[in-house]
Amino acid sequence: MSFIIFNGDITDRQNAKVDIEDRGYQFGDGIYEVVRIYNGHPFALTAHIERFFESAAKIQMDISYSKEKIESLIYALLDKEGKSTASLYLQYSRGISVRNHVIPKNINGTLVGYLLDGERPVALMENGVSAIIAADTRWLHCDIKSISLLGNILAKSKAVEAGCTEAILHRDQIVTEGSSTNIWIVQDGELITHPANNLILNGITRQQLIMIATQHDMPYTEKSFTVTELLHADEVFLTSTTLEIVPITIIDGKKIGNGKPGAITKELQKLFTLSIEAECGLLV
Repeated sequence: MSFIIFNGDITDRQNAKVDIEDRGYQFGDGIYEVVRIYNGHPFALTAHIERFFESAAKIQMDISYSKEKIESLIYALLDKEGKSTASLYLQYSRGISVRNHVIPKNINGTLVGYLLDGERPVALMENGVSAIIAADTRWLHCDIKSISLLGNILAKSKAVEAGCTEAILHRDQIVTEGSSTNIWIVQDGELITHPANNLILNGITRQQLIMIATQHDMPYTEKSFTVTELLHADEVFLTSTTLEIVPITIIDGKKIGNGKPGAITKELQKLFTLSIEAECGLLV
């Protein structure tokens, strides 16, 4: 990483400094997005920028830059870095103010963006992963893509300590989402995922998958399902920007179905790849 977006410019990383009284640093008072880059092109960028501004509005935060300005900065950064496959991290904090819990008025926020290396997780998509089940102890505004992620971090760490990739979270036995992913089950040929309310983040890949299912007449339902239904599903998979669509084949040591990636999950992976290629070019 040589260059970054810092406020309204592209600059060398070494030139960018964030003040110790920035509210992102002291309060976690900010929002973020992660955008996948394929063949040097951002995928579903408009949807990501829209959600970026929606998250800001939900915490009463005005972004000092227009959507068009942020998009132009992203393309300028991509041009400078010249990376083919990567992830873009974009963050906006409320800005610098004397430490006080009260939301300050009329201050400029801090915009930061940079590229993270990372190839497509092909092996995970082909072979599947294991997961654990954990209580969802986070706050009740999970629809906001907040930089305050301690609850997610603790759940993810618990999964990794158990030798798994993801923690599937539940509130009173109702599955919500993963620590950094959306969770889907397949039952009798139907796709099922939690409704997009305040208990989950409405993932961009999740949104893309719903569009794909609609276009291809694949039955799906946005409804709550239980831990028991999860464990007895025909197929389980997760979705996220960086992981795309990954089968979950083992949960708490129990095989899902026959313990192998399911046919519907594989079909969705193919259709999602076609969606990426339509926007970003052929994936090799």
